[in-house]
Amino acid sequence: MSDLLELPWTEARGQVSPREYVDACLRAIANRNESLNAFLHVNGGAGEGVLPIALKDNIVTTDMPSTCGSRILGDFQSPFDATAAARLRARGASFVGKTNMDEFAMGSSNEHSAFGPARNPWDVSRVPGGSSGGSAAAVAARMVPVALGSETGGSVRQPAALCGVVGLKPTYGRISRSGLVAFASSLDQIGIVTKTVRDCAEVLGIVAGYDPMDSTSSTVTVDDYTADLEAGLKGLRFGIVREALALLEGEVRANFDEAVAVLRGSGAVIEEVSIPTIGYAIAVYYIVANAEASANLSRFDGIRYGHRSERASTLEEVYDDSRGEGFGAEVKRRIMLGTFALSSGYYDAYYGRAQRVRAKLRHEIAEAFRGVDFLITPTTPEPAFPIGAKAEDPLSMYLSDIFTAPANLVGIPAIAVPSGFSKAGLPLSLQIMAPHFEELPLFRAAAGYERETIHWRKLPPGLH
Repeated sequence: MSDLLELPWTEARGQVSPREYVDACLRAIANRNESLNAFLHVNGGAGEGVLPIALKDNIVTTDMPSTCGSRILGDFQSPFDATAAARLRARGASFVGKTNMDEFAMGSSNEHSAFGPARNPWDVSRVPGGSSGGSAAAVAARMVPVALGSETGGSVRQPAALCGVVGLKPTYGRISRSGLVAFASSLDQIGIVTKTVRDCAEVLGIVAGYDPMDSTSSTVTVDDYTADLEAGLKGLRFGIVREALALLEGEVRANFDEAVAVLRGSGAVIEEVSIPTIGYAIAVYYIVANAEASANLSRFDGIRYGHRSERASTLEEVYDDSRGEGFGAEVKRRIMLGTFALSSGYYDAYYGRAQRVRAKLRHEIAEAFRGVDFLITPTTPEPAFPIGAKAEDPLSMYLSDIFTAPANLVGIPAIAVPSGFSKAGLPLSLQIMAPHFEELPLFRAAAGYERETIHWRKLPPGLH
């Protein structure tokens, strides 16, 4: 693999030609994808844009299939580009491929892909996280400098954490969802995976902004997200979430304590804050997300596009057989759970109550931000686990999002930044959350921490 892929994109731009950089990415993909399965589609005809980039396979483009990691969309190709993709293309991006993912973004390990799991570059026997596991693995393995993923409950930050790279979930509405295949519309967002905070900030500046094709996109002004990256940590106020601390133990707790010490040693102010309802976030998330999924995935009926069963002879059989053959087990489970939560007699007890708790969580987090600039937790409760370790235990798998789901439920921006390694040599990560549309100071905080621990990002997988 070319040494230039060890450089952040922002450094490499001035040192090599765009064509050289794209070709280096394509060579790296050819060399490493067989062992990692990070890419489902490779665009050998990628152009000579200034930014080689990979897209999660639920972000549609005209030049590659968009399968969402599912058999039901195995031959689907979009007639238009997602808005985020179109904005990148207009700025000269070269899309080198589409990355592997849990089917319809439903998973925390990338094991639910219909095309086999992606693998963690630090240890190929372990998961890369999910659902944007392919995007995180591709950046961590130096196959691309930047990848887009999607977030519903932590699906960018969690795999970024397990793969030792930077992962951003922006404020809900900051990036258009037009062209992002829907899972849970009140939670879904496009996110960014990069090697460095600066790269992430520059890419957000390209893709952010109002889009008339998305009624939930915001008209809030897009900042120069790189403006304060060198401002440092002095005087910034970080709130440790007390209820999250109670869930920490072992090396994850020790690593988090070390990250807090780095922040404090750099002049930041550290306080404890309480968010009592945060313990209910996972339960609320899996009710709301599955309920919305049961509605959104009804469009995959074997009639309009995607897989249609060859054995069906009646309209009802087309629906039943096409979905039965096309959807994987996890997608079917979530559709059934969501349909139950919305059904007559259960709506108020499940979906209605979940939305009330969600509103309370939103209020408590807003109150916490009255006293601090940022909230911090580990990004994940454990390092990357072995492939298959949680395959028969969905609840344990769902708990992988315990620290990330709250930001999705309330729509605030959050970023995962590498914070070191476990005793087994697996990446660990710090999560920093900020108030709505405060990505500019969020990048300042993340860049300040990154600068104090810069050796983490200089160590590619296998060489630490």
